[in-house]
Amino acid sequence: MKLSVSQDTFAMDGTFTISRGSRTEAQVVTVRLSKDGVVGMGECVPYARYGESLDSVCEQINSLSDAIEQGMDRLALQDALAPGAARNAIDCAFWDLEAKLSGKPAWQLAGLASLNTIVTAYTLSLQSPEKMQQAAADNASRPLLKIKLGGEGDLERLRAVRAGAPTSRLIVDANEGWSATDYDALAPVMLELGVALVEQPLPASDDGALEGRERPLPVCADEACHDRHSLASLVGKYDVINIKLDKTGGLTEALALKQAAIEHGFSIMVGCMVGSSLAMAPAMLLAQDVDFVDLDGPLLLAEDRDTPIVFQGSDMHPAPTALWG
Repeated sequence: MKLSVSQDTFAMDGTFTISRGSRTEAQVVTVRLSKDGVVGMGECVPYARYGESLDSVCEQINSLSDAIEQGMDRLALQDALAPGAARNAIDCAFWDLEAKLSGKPAWQLAGLASLNTIVTAYTLSLQSPEKMQQAAADNASRPLLKIKLGGEGDLERLRAVRAGAPTSRLIVDANEGWSATDYDALAPVMLELGVALVEQPLPASDDGALEGRERPLPVCADEACHDRHSLASLVGKYDVINIKLDKTGGLTEALALKQAAIEHGFSIMVGCMVGSSLAMAPAMLLAQDVDFVDLDGPLLLAEDRDTPIVFQGSDMHPAPTALWG
């Protein structure tokens, strides 16, 4: 088996802004595993928040080239690399290769009964209230909107979004931009405005303030949740966990995390970094029958893979096998 890795760039459809900064393009790492003339592919998005860069992730991936050539498999990979973007790209490439070599779709290999169309959130990036109201109005037909907040003027932005999209269900993502006092003040108003969930309101390092706190607006762990080892520290602080393949280190651990989280009583959200359809395809297996889906990465891009996932509005159809799985 041969491994190859590349860095790829996809232009964003405009500027995408969260509390930590802005971007105009999505930079991803693509892994290819080749065996007997068959190629399996996986994609990851290195995230500086976790100390990752394009170069560091490629270095991690290439460090396993000899081991993979000598027969390392997907299960051995779990111990060879820590959870993170590098392991995700290789893990998903293993799934894709296994599906193509076996002639069985990846969802069957994962033990699912079927793979169905799902409804994804659509993200509105952090802007002025006026611009966010216009963006909301442009997407008012979507059933679920995710709003990036995290600073002064958040209520004005949220009210503007609600005015632009009166009937959409709303998720708020603060990206660690609030304090516990902010949550206490904002939660009742957000409930009145129809917000269903807030993601990671407090910094992951300071989320102890959530423990035992009354949480009228459900709180979702994002940056605080990585793999199954994270779960014990989230109990009593969060109501929902956001599972992302780039945090878990791939679909293999993500499926195990999902089951363990359900057993711990958490509701489930499946999210993504801003990447192409290749990154969303394996996440769709994870996103079957969950409470919230946020796999809109390709909708935020001006360009995508040659064989992309088909979206009809917010309806996300299963990936074509020519893309993945």
